[in-house]
Amino acid sequence: MLSPRLALISVISVCLFGAARVETARRPRYGGTLRVEIGAAVNSVDPAIAPAGAEEAAAKEQIDALIYDRRNSDGTFTGGGPFRIAEWDPGRHLTLAANDDYPQGRPFIDSIEIQMARNVHDRLLDLELGKADFAEIPPDQTRRAADAGVRTSASQPDELIALVFISGRPTAENARVREALACSLDRAAMVNFILQKAGEPAGGLLPQWSSGTAFLFSTASDVAHSKELWSQMGSSPSLVLGYDSGDSLDQSLAERIVVNARDAGIIVTAKAMSVAKPAALTAPAAANSGVDVRLVHWRMPSPFPRTALSQMLGEIGAVSGIDAGSLPDAATPEQIYELERTIVGGFRIIPLVWVPQIYGLSARVKDWKPPAPGETWPLADVWIDAPTGSTGVQ
Repeated sequence: MLSPRLALISVISVCLFGAARVETARRPRYGGTLRVEIGAAVNSVDPAIAPAGAEEAAAKEQIDALIYDRRNSDGTFTGGGPFRIAEWDPGRHLTLAANDDYPQGRPFIDSIEIQMARNVHDRLLDLELGKADFAEIPPDQTRRAADAGVRTSASQPDELIALVFISGRPTAENARVREALACSLDRAAMVNFILQKAGEPAGGLLPQWSSGTAFLFSTASDVAHSKELWSQMGSSPSLVLGYDSGDSLDQSLAERIVVNARDAGIIVTAKAMSVAKPAALTAPAAANSGVDVRLVHWRMPSPFPRTALSQMLGEIGAVSGIDAGSLPDAATPEQIYELERTIVGGFRIIPLVWVPQIYGLSARVKDWKPPAPGETWPLADVWIDAPTGSTGVQ
């Protein structure tokens, strides 16, 4: 039988070595290839070449952040980043290798394989079968992914989907038309049925987690008031609603808007079209597009209310005809709220829903954290758990 002293030493040894084993198991491993799938086809990684559309622009921004080090004031990147291009098949496939000389430290993973132009069904299937490690998932597919056993991660709701009336279009310049359409919309149904509850209704231009004042903006529909406003017009104008032809979520939302409007007696025709990023829109081009109102996605560039709202006005203000002034650098919460209230009350921008960014991950991806507004995929910081029985470098 052990003496009390030897027994104590034995217990301490077990605790120390056990803790060491746990710490070793949790320590990040170097090596491995991260398999990424995206829906867009990126045809150039040259910062000087503009992408063809909104989807390609978003994907190109993520790739640029991996191969370049610094974001310039114009949004482009320069300097060598955490990865370098190893293989490149434009629009189809990209292999990135870890940059051993990156000043901020070599990434944990050796390489990233990016398969492009993968539709949602294929991305979800590959995540389910363990053929992919990382992929973005549309919000309306979150429940389907969960039912299939796919591991998911969500950001804060940081992307606003809104209706933006086009300045200069006669119908869009009618304040009663704008308010009538806004009152007819059933945002709760959009969230519950189209987004499968992966989002929240939007009444303001900033989310509650950022501004703290979103609850002051109503998200309820008022069909009776919408009908009253519409009846006050001598004629019954019709509206043309433009939406992204390559986005199934936009199509579903556009169809719901048409139904809501019809219930209030408003005639809305949905038109599929090629949609650029809000920042790429110009007032003349928008006015000549043949649509009165557009379904627009706007992702917050910053979690800070003043920065986010100012950039939104810079990107959408001219197209919608909003001239609400600017916010001072040291704007108070009250000033931000008053500007937001003024814009929302003019109905030139009608907020619909806030959605998060949803990411599908394989079980072997470790230390993943969803990026905040203004951040890109932190793939240089993740590591891959070695398969059972392997001896990977630690």
